[in-house]
Amino acid sequence: MSTPHVVVVMGVAGTGKTTVGPLLAAELGVPYAEGDDFHPPANIAKMSAGTPLDDADRWPWLDAIGQWAHGRAGLGGVVSSSALKRSYRDRLRAEAPGVVFLHLTGDRDLIGRRMADRKGHFMPTALLDSQFATLQPLQEDEAGVAVDVSGTPEEISARAVAALRRLDS
Repeated sequence: MSTPHVVVVMGVAGTGKTTVGPLLAAELGVPYAEGDDFHPPANIAKMSAGTPLDDADRWPWLDAIGQWAHGRAGLGGVVSSSALKRSYRDRLRAEAPGVVFLHLTGDRDLIGRRMADRKGHFMPTALLDSQFATLQPLQEDEAGVAVDVSGTPEEISARAVAALRRLDS
């Protein structure tokens, strides 16, 4: 890509943000930051108990991700964040106006199976339906691309790089 973007890899839990994000960052030659690492301990405890976060829980988390993205402006980077609602993406853009979103999309059954196979993640499969109910896909006026999550992580990352390059041209 001509200008190193900061890419926010977004989507519901189980789409592969944590798997695809580092692959994408390696392909683009930029650092990766795991969005879950920006959650305060209270958020992790709440989700681990099967309780969805509310917006008041999310604002400090989104602000921290946005501050990281702002610090990478002009340098490039990849960070994961569910960014399910337009208001969440607006919050990220308020901190880092140049971010570009990569929306990982997929069939609910495929994502549910992948979530069930994960080990050691705090997000229970029971919250997947609430994630789909909350999801507001990227709108035409939002800088970003959507990429399907069928296939291997390497295939998904390759499609993402191609889509981001098309967005750049």
